Amino acid sequence: HLSVHEAGKSDCGVKSNIKSIPGVMTIRGCAYAGSKGVVWGPIKDMIHISHGPVGCGQYSWGSRRNYYVGTTGIDTFVTLQFTSDFQEKDIVFGGDKKVTKLIDELQELFPLNRGITIQSECPIGLIGDDIEAVSREKSKEYGGKTIVPVRCEGFRGVSQSLGHHIANDAVRDWIFDKSAPEVSSEFEPTPYDVAIIGDYNIGGDAWSSRILLEEMGLRVIAQWSGDGSLAELEATPKAKLNILHCYRSMN
Repeated sequence: HLSVHEAGKSDCGVKSNIKSIPGVMTIRGCAYAGSKGVVWGPIKDMIHISHGPVGCGQYSWGSRRNYYVGTTGIDTFVTLQFTSDFQEKDIVFGGDKKVTKLIDELQELFPLNRGITIQSECPIGLIGDDIEAVSREKSKEYGGKTIVPVRCEGFRGVSQSLGHHIANDAVRDWIFDKSAPEVSSEFEPTPYDVAIIGDYNIGGDAWSSRILLEEMGLRVIAQWSGDGSLAELEATPKAKLNILHCYRSMN
């Protein structure tokens, strides 16, 4: 904030370290920002839908330097923005059909995506869209494709932190509990398998950690979630050790 200091007054009215008011755009994030912008967004080979009005998706788009290796629009999608662009009629009639159509369009436009998440914005929780039913229906239609509903509506928390936990719970419930049998058969464990947890590769810092660990003789089987992939999420429970960088953002 900027304010004018008036002679004779003890301060100029600027306040800091106070909680955000849900629904008011402030510099601090919300539960949606924590889920979409921090935990799920950097998973590079999945498409992450901002389900709701376009503003939240725009706000969370491209503001963090989550570096990744891949070809954008082919096998990586971190810097692209996908939104269901809610309008007033969607609030009235519901957005389930709209997000269903959006998933079909994404499958046609980006057939090499490995999975999809539906990141709920505030209106979704308020009107009661059944994103879980949509996810199950479309997953079955596309041969068991991983489609994850994330109940990260912004009003659930006035900081990003709760969004981190909601996102990680969604990984547990929709990734770990349904890992395909072929993942287990293809994965060959070693005694030196580790996972880097809670590092979003801001400016490439997870790469630096990974280099050091691999030079020690360890095998990094997963990064959470900067430069990470769906296969790495699925392999994580098979790690011998989880190396935690940021506890605040990881359960």
